Amino acid sequence: MTENELSKFIVNIAFQIHNKLGPGLLESVYEEIMFHELINLGFKVERQKAIPVIWNDKKLEIGFRADLIVENKIIIELKSVEELAPIHYKQLLTYLKLTNIKLGLLINFNENLIKDGIKRVVNNL
Repeated sequence: MTENELSKFIVNIAFQIHNKLGPGLLESVYEEIMFHELINLGFKVERQKAIPVIWNDKKLEIGFRADLIVENKIIIELKSVEELAPIHYKQLLTYLKLTNIKLGLLINFNENLIKDGIKRVVNNL
């Protein structure tokens, strides 16, 4: 399954979650439900996966964590904030570069319409 095909499943789940729960909950709530929904569909999902930085051939575990990595093809960064800031996009792009993953989805559940809260971030896709 390609990144784009997989992203359709993720967007659909985000829509369902937002439709049932709406905005205003903690990010951790959305993450937990997204994780379980993806697992229930049979996808391999890693949660709060540590992302090391390689510096001068030394692997540094310095606290970067991706919310969800699906099928080792898409990083999902979940937010529940009033407005996405430029740093959120940069953070996700850095995670993509460090992992060599091509596609990231930045999802802000704190929007009235979830379609306004879903942003694609690409790394040489």
